[in-house]
Amino acid sequence: MASTLQQRLTDDMKTAMRSKDAHRLGVIRLIRAAIKQREVDERIELDDSQILAILDKMNKQRRDSIEQYTKGDRPELAEKEQAEIEIISHYLPPALSEAELETMISEAITTSGASSAKEMGKVIGLLKNKLQGRADMGAVSAQIKARLGA
Repeated sequence: MASTLQQRLTDDMKTAMRSKDAHRLGVIRLIRAAIKQREVDERIELDDSQILAILDKMNKQRRDSIEQYTKGDRPELAEKEQAEIEIISHYLPPALSEAELETMISEAITTSGASSAKEMGKVIGLLKNKLQGRADMGAVSAQIKARLGA
C-alpha cells in the first residue's frame, strides 16, 4: 500500500501535468525518482517518515547548493534552487518554532538522562523521528551540545 505522502505526490504530479506547470512537475518527478531509487536499492516500500527523511535531505542539498552558487556569484542558479526548496517544503510538515524546539530538546535530555556530550547520541535518537523534516538536525545537534556543556 502506498503511503499517503506518495499518493499526494502522485496526485500533485497529475495536477501539474494538467496545468502544464513544468517547474513543479520537474521537482515532483525528482522527488518521486529519489523515493523510487531508495525503494529499489533497499528492496522495501518506504513509509511517510522515510519519505520525509528523503525530502529533508533534498532540501539540505539545495541549501548547500544555494550557498555555493551565492559564493560563485550565480544568483540565477541560487534562485532556481530556492524555488525547488519551496516546492519540496510543501510536502514537509510545518517547521517547529524555537520555543517548541527548546521544549522538545529539554524533554529529550530529561528522558534520556544525558548529562554530558558523550551521551548526545541518546538525545538525538529520541528526537530524530519527531523532528524529521521539521527542524535542521545540524542546528539541533549544536543546541544539544551547548546544553550538555560540550
